Amino acid sequence: MKQTDNKALSLKTLNKSNVWDLQENDIFRLWEAAEKDADIKDNSRHYIGIIKSAFDMEEVKLDKPEIVKKYEDRGFKVGVLKTDESTKIKWAIKKRPILRVTDLTYENIRHITTAKLLEVIDRNFGGGWDSLSQSIQDIIESGFDISTTTLPKERLRKPGGMYEKKVDDGFDVLEIPKGMWVEAIFAKAKPAVERPRMKFDEIDEDVEKEDDDDYPEIEDHYNDPDEDDDAFDEEKLTEESYRTTFETDPEDLNYEAESISDEYDE
Repeated sequence: MKQTDNKALSLKTLNKSNVWDLQENDIFRLWEAAEKDADIKDNSRHYIGIIKSAFDMEEVKLDKPEIVKKYEDRGFKVGVLKTDESTKIKWAIKKRPILRVTDLTYENIRHITTAKLLEVIDRNFGGGWDSLSQSIQDIIESGFDISTTTLPKERLRKPGGMYEKKVDDGFDVLEIPKGMWVEAIFAKAKPAVERPRMKFDEIDEDVEKEDDDDYPEIEDHYNDPDEDDDAFDEEKLTEESYRTTFETDPEDLNYEAESISDEYDE
C-alpha cells in the first residue's frame, strides 16, 4: 500500500487518516516546525486531538530522568511540545499498535499493509472471515478487496483453481485450517481514489460579466410550431376529413325522425 510522503505533511494538513503514516519522531518534528505559526498556538488542542487518534499521549508531569526512562522502556518517545511562548509541555508519545480486528478503523485501514491485515485477522481466534462482525468486514472492505473459499485441503491449490488465479492477480492469502478443510482468505489493497470536492467558498460572487457579447443569446423556440405539423391548407380538406367514426343505417335515422314527430303530434 502506498504510503504518504511524511516530509510533505505539516501540522496544518494533518488529519485522522494521514496521521497514521507518522511515527513518534515525526510528531515532534512537525510540531517544532509549526511553533511560530499563530494559528498553531490558537488551535493546539485541536492538533493534539488529531494526534491522539493514532498515538497514546501522556503528559510527563514529573520531569525526572528515572520517570522518562520508565516511559522509554514502555516504547514511548519523550519530547517537548510548545503550545505558546511561555508554555512548554513534555509529552510521552507512542504509536498505537494495530493488533486486533477491533483496532481497525476507517481512518487507519488504508495505512496498513496486506500482510499486516491478514496477520490481524489470523489473531481473531482462528475463526475466519465469517467470524468477523459486519462492521469490521465493512471497514476492511473499504480498503481491501476480499475473497474467500473453503475447500478440502488437497483441493485448495488445485492447478487452475481460484487459489492460483488470485495469487497470480496479486492477492495475498491467509489459510485457516478447519479440520480436513481449509478456508482461504484472499486480500488485495484497493487503489487510493481521491474524491473531488466542490469548494463553494472559492466562488467569487462579486465577479460581473465584462462583456455581454461573451455570452451567446439563447433563442426562445417554445411557441414555435413543431416541424412535423403541416400548415393549414383548405385544399386538403376532403370528405375524409369530416368522416365520423360512427356508421349509421339510413333506415334507423328515418325511424328516429318518425318517433320524434309522433311525440310532438301528441
